[in-house]
Amino acid sequence: MKLKQKKVPKPWGQLALPQIFGGKQKEKIGEIWFTPEKGITPELLVKYIFTGEKLSIQVHPNDRQARRQGFPRGKDECWYIVDAEPNAVLGIGLTKEVSATKLQAAIACDQIEQLVDWKPVKPGDLFYIPAGTIHAIGPGIQLIEVQQNADITYRLYDYGRPRELHLDDAIAVANAAPYKMANHLETVPDQSVKLLDGAYFRLFQVISDDRDILSGISAGEWHVIPLEGEVTVRGKVIGAGECGLCTKASEIDLSANVKSLIACTMK
Repeated sequence: MKLKQKKVPKPWGQLALPQIFGGKQKEKIGEIWFTPEKGITPELLVKYIFTGEKLSIQVHPNDRQARRQGFPRGKDECWYIVDAEPNAVLGIGLTKEVSATKLQAAIACDQIEQLVDWKPVKPGDLFYIPAGTIHAIGPGIQLIEVQQNADITYRLYDYGRPRELHLDDAIAVANAAPYKMANHLETVPDQSVKLLDGAYFRLFQVISDDRDILSGISAGEWHVIPLEGEVTVRGKVIGAGECGLCTKASEIDLSANVKSLIACTMK
């Protein structure tokens, strides 16, 4: 099926989106979610994210921690950088390992921003963000996020915006340590490649009609995100800025594909 676009306003979003999303907006849009018809809840959620300002410094729980709070699952995610302004950065992990007490003190003294490790980014970068990773996204970035389908975020710091913080929950689940750069990949633009083999999902970059990279994989669901060209999913044409969902790799027709991301669950 072709999933529906859901535009989500955010205080840190952008008024001017790419033309495939309608160009100029009446309010700041930070995210575009791809959602199915009512009654269907996929294991994964795909989003575009557009940043005009820094996002909050935040963290997500893992499955076990989330279930203790009544949620069905935690939230591992990954980011594929579509576009980035010069000097754009992501905050991922900390510059050094600290105790929970020192993390709490840094928040209380407004020093958490200096403790976060801000990394330069460019188009084609892929970052896997396991649950527990302290993270933020800087301004001037357009990215695609693939995540476990759970709307559960604990904010540590929000630059004075009038939104709720979740300090006790955040500190309890946070891995207050540097990011493992083994979870970062610089993609080759014209090469089909497995970008991520995570605990809950895989992500592939597929060029042209190269199906070999998908062969032999057993998955419960497939999310198809064309970047260039078109892909047909169960008879529905999916273009750039759209997302298709199906249950079998054989339902994906790549004959008109130029470049796509394809995510699948672990079965």
